[in-house]
Amino acid sequence: MKRLHRCLASLSILSFATLGLAASARAYDVTPASDPETLGFSSSRLARIAAWQQTQVDAGAFSGAVAAIARNGKVAYLRATGFRDLAKTSPLQSDSIFWIASMSKPVTSVAAMMLVEEGKLDLAAPVSQYIPEFKDTMVAVETTDPASGERRRTLEPQKRAMIVEDLLRQTSGLVYPDINNAAGLALYRELFARDRTLKDLASRVAQVPLTHQPGEVWHYGIGVDVLARVIEVASGQPFDKFLDNRLFKPLGMVDTGFAVPPEKAQRLVAPPADARMLPDREVTKPTTMFSGGGGLVSTASDYLRFCQMLLNGGELDGTRILSPATVHRMTANALPDGIRPAGPGFGPFSYVNVPFGSTFGLGFAIRNDAAWSWVPGSVGSFSWSGAWQTYFWVDPAEQLVAVQLLHSTKNLDQLTVPFRYMTYGALLIPDQGAPAAAAIDQAALAAFEGTYRFESSSSHDRQKRARHEIVGLGVDVAIDDGVLTVVSPIPNAPAARAGVKAGDVITHLDDEATRGKSLSQLIEKMRGPADTRTRLKIARKGQDAPIELEIVRARFQAAGAGADLQVAARNGTLQVEAGGALPVLDFEKGAPIAVVPTSRDEFFVDGGDHTRLAFQHDGVGKMTGLVLNPGPSQITGERIDGPG
Repeated sequence: MKRLHRCLASLSILSFATLGLAASARAYDVTPASDPETLGFSSSRLARIAAWQQTQVDAGAFSGAVAAIARNGKVAYLRATGFRDLAKTSPLQSDSIFWIASMSKPVTSVAAMMLVEEGKLDLAAPVSQYIPEFKDTMVAVETTDPASGERRRTLEPQKRAMIVEDLLRQTSGLVYPDINNAAGLALYRELFARDRTLKDLASRVAQVPLTHQPGEVWHYGIGVDVLARVIEVASGQPFDKFLDNRLFKPLGMVDTGFAVPPEKAQRLVAPPADARMLPDREVTKPTTMFSGGGGLVSTASDYLRFCQMLLNGGELDGTRILSPATVHRMTANALPDGIRPAGPGFGPFSYVNVPFGSTFGLGFAIRNDAAWSWVPGSVGSFSWSGAWQTYFWVDPAEQLVAVQLLHSTKNLDQLTVPFRYMTYGALLIPDQGAPAAAAIDQAALAAFEGTYRFESSSSHDRQKRARHEIVGLGVDVAIDDGVLTVVSPIPNAPAARAGVKAGDVITHLDDEATRGKSLSQLIEKMRGPADTRTRLKIARKGQDAPIELEIVRARFQAAGAGADLQVAARNGTLQVEAGGALPVLDFEKGAPIAVVPTSRDEFFVDGGDHTRLAFQHDGVGKMTGLVLNPGPSQITGERIDGPG
């Protein structure tokens, strides 16, 4: 480990000498470029982001949102939409301040790695080397009596000591208290009380048995708050002072901290109307509890600077925070072979805010499996999000950073996936100009009619993605105040066929109450071998009596949030429009565009970005698919209905 320290330190010094001294004296400018096309974006397609956010504001999903997008070291988009307050009287500004919740974790991880580079922190050292109370922390083990079925809880020692690296990669065995039951909520309020300290938190957490043996299970939890206390011990400074002096001031993150001072209170965005206000979210009050896992407030511009530093390999404005080698290590898979997630997790599954097709690094979800990913982006992209649906990602291959800040308790995917699609969907492809028009038999246009489904809405989703086979009930669920609620049943999956509807509350699974259990426990219970049965008891709005269903688990196909195009022959022309919530290149919902033929099966948009269309057919002339912008960045759609 000492050798690693020396290696990282020498790389950091070398990088500073070769890169830092040559860096431009001009500070990173968060003012958006006047012409996003110079950064490879379509201005008109970027404008769709604000339009979509406005529809969400109008629908009550959130009061307002700020989005920031940078590419090649320059800001292409920075815009606020909606309002700062729930009454919708104060327009949101781009410098509005948000509680960023778990987007604090990457910041804490960077702080820890700064100390690793300096030789003050050892990733392989036991946590007890810095916080002695963890030396005797036990591990809770649940067993089931095979005869009676009775569950028993016993305690056993750690098989190997929890190490510092476990805290960064979420393999420590430390989990969050379950705030959906009274005991867990009381413990959470105790741990994060704003008049307590990280030392208090770490000492109290060390008294609670670990949920898993260190290094055996990935389970999202409170470990990063313990890491913040380790940083205090290793650096000899309070955590807030370390961040302010070593990270925020050097990076120009002027509005990031653990509380909003009175002079900035008018810029703070209100919490969601239905939010549960816990101590770490009461950011208008002074605090001594510097939660490294979820305590920070920030702005889109500040966090954009933090992300740009990472994309630059640890440097911004001539100030080097980390060496490129350290950034690379943080944003690569850090999980040992054979590690299992608590509940759905990596590869083909997702857990909390780890997206499908991802693994985990030192503080970030890492997109590592394009075939399983449900969102566009390059392999090697890294991301994270926060409890009220704040979200960011960095795509090194595209030299792209994107941040969306908002406050909402709605489903994360509903608010982040469209933003991600529209960001990639705004990237330009090489302009080949308008091809020459050709004559076509107008009577033949009807053969092209139908719905064409695309697994992506972006030409820049260059990684091949596929439909994924899953075994279970096929229902997207969330826990709100302890209640297991159906967000949406997956079409054609067992739950949907049995009549489960969005908004249903699942009160019992196999006669066992769902209240008091974690989301991962309940998801595991809903999944299982194909052809096995499970019983659901459902409370549905408008119905007095509970609904009882027996559902057979089955294999079903799930796919990413793609898009549809509707093709129709009207008035002697072929007209195309987006059929779903997401736009596709030149095409939007409710705005059909007449496309111009260039050959028997090919058309183009005479305007906009000149999207080219090439219809595919079988040997007898039946249309089977549609290719947009044929070539290296093409999107291929499957015809799902239309004339035979």
